[in-house]
Amino acid sequence: MDPVTRAVLLSWEWRVEVVLPLALLGVLYVLGWRRLRRRTRSVRAAYRLANGWRLAAYLGGLAVVLLALVSPIDVLGGQFFFMHMIQHLFLVMLAPPLLMLANPLPFILWGLPEKWRRTAGGWLSTALHRKSSFRRSLRSVTGPGLVWLLYVVFLVGWHDPNLYNAALRSEFVHDVEHLSFFLPAMLYWWHVVGAGPRIHRQFGRPARMAYVIAAIPPTMFTGIAIAFAEQPIYSYYLSVPRPWNLDVLSDQRISGIIMWIPGSMMYIVAVLILAARWLRGEENKPPLPATKWATDERMAAPGLDRR
Repeated sequence: MDPVTRAVLLSWEWRVEVVLPLALLGVLYVLGWRRLRRRTRSVRAAYRLANGWRLAAYLGGLAVVLLALVSPIDVLGGQFFFMHMIQHLFLVMLAPPLLMLANPLPFILWGLPEKWRRTAGGWLSTALHRKSSFRRSLRSVTGPGLVWLLYVVFLVGWHDPNLYNAALRSEFVHDVEHLSFFLPAMLYWWHVVGAGPRIHRQFGRPARMAYVIAAIPPTMFTGIAIAFAEQPIYSYYLSVPRPWNLDVLSDQRISGIIMWIPGSMMYIVAVLILAARWLRGEENKPPLPATKWATDERMAAPGLDRR
């Protein structure tokens, strides 16, 4: 292995402000999961809240965030556009759906010490009561339309050359960029998945599929614009060392393709999963009793084949 590759692979930056919150959230979730698992031991596995796939999804989501922010991916993002793009995909399209699928709120609450759990639970039950002003305010600022708009605006807007260069030159701006990717993405996937707290009217699966599909064009067209640009878009990458002989324009094309194809595929996978769950639910519906349809009035209704 050449010295440059070895140095890159060993360049983990264990930032306390990243590692400590992730570790705390992981410990609380695991403790809450174990407590709820013990309490629901007699419940059938299919209906058990604390099941294995939720735990795996949550820990997997935390691991993706950790990889994105402290691993060599973050270091290489300062030298290669395509690595920076991979980092963004991790923070926007991979970690948030995994974390939301785990339905983290009840597990984190149950992970708290009993006194804290009762206090937090009491505050939440008051704050999220149907008639509370806090709930109404929260509903208004987290509505699905506004969340979708923020999600798309931040995702596309940060690819403006001036903003993107500023994020690469300043660690503070870079952190703001990551937060403005990650937090709207969490809200976006919260609506798609339907995790708690459920303060909005629940989408039907067809509506959630449409909601996901609506995010594909902005991602896809931004990726296409980057991939087919004939000149370097971001001047920052012209001034940094470039190991492995990958030139700036080739790096940019790879980055655009990553945003265009894998980025769009993340949404398509989500749509396929939602469609499969919807169809499975339709199949599991009990058949309509014959007394509801085998009547003279029903058989004579317009639109029925009476041949």
